Amino acid sequence: MDKKEYRPLIIPKLSWNKKELSQTRGEIVAQPLEPGFGVTLGNAIRRILLGGVEGSAVTSVVIKGVNNEFSSIPGVVQDTMQVILNIKEVVVRNKEGIPGKMHLSFKGEGIARVADIKADAHLELVNPDHVIAHVGPDGELDITFYVESGRGYQRAQWPAGKALQEDDRIYLDAMFSPIRKVFFEVEKTRVGEEIDYDKLILNIFTDGSENPVDVLNYAVSVLRTQLEHFLTSTEIPFNAISAVPEEVAKAEPVHLDELGLKGVPVDLLLKPIDELELSVRAHNCLKNAGIKRILDLVNLSDEESLKIKNFGRKSLNEVKDSMKSFGLSFGMNIKESDIKRVLQTFEADEK
Repeated sequence: MDKKEYRPLIIPKLSWNKKELSQTRGEIVAQPLEPGFGVTLGNAIRRILLGGVEGSAVTSVVIKGVNNEFSSIPGVVQDTMQVILNIKEVVVRNKEGIPGKMHLSFKGEGIARVADIKADAHLELVNPDHVIAHVGPDGELDITFYVESGRGYQRAQWPAGKALQEDDRIYLDAMFSPIRKVFFEVEKTRVGEEIDYDKLILNIFTDGSENPVDVLNYAVSVLRTQLEHFLTSTEIPFNAISAVPEEVAKAEPVHLDELGLKGVPVDLLLKPIDELELSVRAHNCLKNAGIKRILDLVNLSDEESLKIKNFGRKSLNEVKDSMKSFGLSFGMNIKESDIKRVLQTFEADEK
């Protein structure tokens, strides 16, 4: 039997809005898409983002001097229930995705905040200014927090048949998802003389424990993995027979696919760091350290960047977010000679 010929599909171009991209917010545009695909893909990705992305949260606590959530805490303004509600708002970044513990010990008058909590090495507290409780002059607040990972919402996991626990542990409802909000819009866009193609604009808001770029990659990985199991025969190779529309392709720069950097413009690494649109502080710190090109920056390690004068953790995270929007990161170890070789190859092909 002759092999059936299939019509190709439009391959969309994806781009993050650099001005909107941060640890908590991102806007990505995908265009052009086949007519009707904007709503189909937008809905599917949105649903996975809202319900299928892993995160970590406090699932139980031990508060010294308290054995249930309805009692008061000596020397503390808030009662146990109010403290627990505040604890539910603690945002935890789990670097390894494994369970962990945190501890708060606060004595004397003052405001106990997330910044006062000591956490395991693989746990990072994202909202240090968040208030846990107000403590009086003779008060003491001692809390051990137990952190777990999961997806979506989990009700308090109280052991069956026990109202009070032997270790005085109190179990909490937990919202693991790092996603705060997701919405999308679909507009029409032109391909040649055709005006019926879709443009998908997807906005993602997180709690800061994960960034929009990573959660989108996670959600698409989940969706793709699930859909693969619906294939009942050999997959039709649409990626191989399809292409970016000629109008879009002409506007696209050459990419470093040969070096394993898919989607990264070949000339971007040779451009000045001004292209990353960094804050004045981060930009000046890098310039003063002799980091003038993006290539110089991506070849640094995290540790090397933190040794730059006045370049702290906040600047590091800002630069990381900016580079990630371009598909770049620290420690890439890219040789300038390899970039020039790719450029020469492209120029030869053009001739």
